[in-house]
Amino acid sequence: MPESINLIQCYNRGCGKQFDPKNNDKDECCHHPGSPVFHDAYKGWSCCNKKSVDFTEFLNIKGCTLSKHSNVKPPEPEKKALDKDLQEKEVIVVRAPVAPQLPRPPFESPLVELDARIADSLKEMVQKTKQKEASADDGTISVGTTCKNGGCNVSYEGPQSNDSVCTYHPGCPIFHEGLKFWSCCQKRTTDFNTFLNQPGCTTGYHKWTKESTAAGTVKCRWDWHQTPEHVIVSVYAKKYDPISSFVKLNPIRLNTKLVFKEEGDAVFEIDLELRGIISVEQSSASMTPSKVEIKLKKAEPGAWSKLDFPRSEPKKEESDNKPQIQSQDDDSVDLSAVEAIGKVHVTN
Repeated sequence: MPESINLIQCYNRGCGKQFDPKNNDKDECCHHPGSPVFHDAYKGWSCCNKKSVDFTEFLNIKGCTLSKHSNVKPPEPEKKALDKDLQEKEVIVVRAPVAPQLPRPPFESPLVELDARIADSLKEMVQKTKQKEASADDGTISVGTTCKNGGCNVSYEGPQSNDSVCTYHPGCPIFHEGLKFWSCCQKRTTDFNTFLNQPGCTTGYHKWTKESTAAGTVKCRWDWHQTPEHVIVSVYAKKYDPISSFVKLNPIRLNTKLVFKEEGDAVFEIDLELRGIISVEQSSASMTPSKVEIKLKKAEPGAWSKLDFPRSEPKKEESDNKPQIQSQDDDSVDLSAVEAIGKVHVTN
C-alpha cells in the first residue's frame, strides 16, 4: 500500500495552501511578507502597493514574494503602548459655556405695537377700496354698475333702470360633485354657461349696491418656521385693512389682529404665549396683499420645540350669536365671484 501523505497548513499570509513538510525544498509559496493595512476604506499590504476597497478582493490579492511554505504563524504586529506620561495626566473635558436662562415675564406684561412695513401694492389696493366706499356713501350709482342680485345681469343705465323688473335668484350658487345650481330653485346642470343663463325664480327690485354684513370672524391659514436667530410667523390673508390691523408683542406674547373692512369689520386674531423669549426691539413685521409676516428675534439661543404654550380660554357666551364668515371648504360659492364671471360671459 502506498504511504499516506500528511499535509499541513501553510501560515504565510496570502498563501492559504497545504503542503507536505517532507517535500518543501522549492520556493513554491507565493505570499505577503508584510502585514495588512486598513486605511481610509482601503485594504492592502505593507509589502506592496496592491490595495482595494472591497474586502473580498483584498483577500484575493496575489502574494508578492516566493519562498518555502511555513507552518509557523507569523508574529502579530505589536500594539503601541500608551505613553505613561499621558496615562498619568488628568483628562480635561472642555464644554461650551451654558448661558443662564432668562427669566420669563408675566403674560399680561404691557404689549408694544410694531410699526409694520406696508407694501406699496397693499397701499394702492386700500386706496382703491376707499374710493369705491366713498362713491357708495355719496349715493351715486355709476353707469354700467351691475345689479347685485344673483342671476340678474342688468346694468345701470340711468334712473330709468330702476323701473325695470329684476328677475333674480334669492339663494346662493352651489357647486357640488360637478353639478351647478342655485339653492333657491334647485335646477341642476353640469354646464357652467347653462348655469349662468338660468333665469331667476323671483322678481323684485334691482340692488345696485352690496349690503354690508354684520361683523364676525374670518378664518385665515397661518404657520411658522424658525432659523437659529429668528422665529417667523406668517398669516395668509387678502383684502384686510393694514391701518386697522396690528401686531403687538411682549417678550413672551404675540397678539395679531387683522380687520376686514369689506366683510363688515370682520376680524382674524391670534393671541399666543410663546415658547421662548424674544427681543421686542429687534422684531419686525411686514404686510403685503397676500400675507402678514412677523419676524421674532430670539432673545436666547436654542431651537423651539413648538411655537407656543396652549392656554385655556374662558367661555364666551356671546360668541355663539356672532356670525362667522364661511371658509372656502364648503360647497357654496362666493356670489361676487360668480357675478364677475357672469359679466364676462355676458359681454362676450
